[in-house]
Amino acid sequence: MRRLDNKVIAVVGAGSGIGAATAGRLAAEGAAVMVADVNSGAARSVAAGIVADGGKATAVTCDIADDASVAAMVRAAVTAYGGLDGIHVNAADMRAIMSDGDALDVSLEIFDRTMAVNLRGHLLCTRHAMPELLKRGGAIVYTSSGAADMGEPTRVSYAVSKAGLQALMRHVASRWGKQGVRANAIAPGLVITEQLRGHFPEDLRQATLAITRSPRLGVSEDIAAMVAMLMSDDGAWINGQVLGVDGGAMFR
Repeated sequence: MRRLDNKVIAVVGAGSGIGAATAGRLAAEGAAVMVADVNSGAARSVAAGIVADGGKATAVTCDIADDASVAAMVRAAVTAYGGLDGIHVNAADMRAIMSDGDALDVSLEIFDRTMAVNLRGHLLCTRHAMPELLKRGGAIVYTSSGAADMGEPTRVSYAVSKAGLQALMRHVASRWGKQGVRANAIAPGLVITEQLRGHFPEDLRQATLAITRSPRLGVSEDIAAMVAMLMSDDGAWINGQVLGVDGGAMFR
C-alpha cells in the first residue's frame, strides 16, 4: 500500500512550482488531490497531468485571500471525495514579494497584500479545513521561509508574514494536537522551479550553492517529498515544527 492511499489532500497554490510538484507527489503516493490555485487554467493543467498519470485529482479555483473562495474549495473537496485528511497551504503572491522593501520604504499596499495572502489567507485555509480534519485526524503543512528567522535587511513584509505564519502553525499544533490534528511548516531554500530553469544566471546559481552544505541546488521535488512524509503516518509524531529543506543553508 502506498503511504497516502485513501487520503484526500488539498494543495493550495498548486498551479506551478513547489505546489504542482507536491500535488503530483501526493497523488503518486495514493492521495486524491484537490489542486487549488487562483490561476484556474494552471490548476486544470496540473490536475489533468495527474489524471493522465493514473492518479486522482480535481482542479478548483481558489483565491486564498478571499474567505468565500477558500470555503468553497474545502466544500469542493468534501463533495468530490467525501472528506479532507490534509491541506498543504503553499500560495503566495510573487508580485507582492518582488515589490517588497524595508520598513521605511515598503508601500502599505504591498505590506497589506502580503499579509492578506501569507498570513490571513493561511488562517482562512486553517479555519475552513479544521472541521473536516477533526473528523478524521489530519495534517496541515504550511510553506514558510528562512526569512522568518534570518533578519533580512529587505523584504520586511515577507519576513513578518512568515514569522506570523510560524506562530499560527504552533498555535494550531498546540490547540488541536490532542484531537489528532498535526500542523508543521516547511522552510524551503531557493529551489530550481520550472519558472526559474533557464532564467537563473550562473553567478547567482554558484552563489546560492555556496551557502548550502550540499553538492547541488534543490528542486521542487525535494520539498514535495517532505510534504508527503508529513502528510503520511511516517510523520505521525511530528507536530509544531519548522523543518528546513534547504540543503543545510540554515542550521536550527
